[in-house]
Amino acid sequence: MRTVVRTDKAPKAVGPYSQAICAGDYVFTSGQVGIDPATGTIVEGGTTAQARQVMENLRSILEAAKSDFSKVVKVTVYLSDINDFSSFNEVYSEYFPGDPPARSAFQVAALPLGAMVEIEMVALKG
Repeated sequence: MRTVVRTDKAPKAVGPYSQAICAGDYVFTSGQVGIDPATGTIVEGGTTAQARQVMENLRSILEAAKSDFSKVVKVTVYLSDINDFSSFNEVYSEYFPGDPPARSAFQVAALPLGAMVEIEMVALKG
């Protein structure tokens, strides 16, 4: 069974995609950038602020899907500048203090809306 996940606590999709999809025992989030759901704009403060906003957006999406960070099994991170990797990791480690999920991280040429970081996750439900 396939179920669409929607929450007002995370940014609305800026294109033809869902915030997340539940399929079987898994939650697949779409890539999230550091948009403040209250304003609809990218937060200021560089990679650190954007990474924190992305993680909070993902927290809200996972909660709407009846999941949480402890159930995340795979994370993919896209950075506009790989030199921001260590500052990104400082924020990321706050959300996964022990036994973090599998992860890949890449530098990409550009991200939507001029974002500096985008993250997508796969998690177990419930």
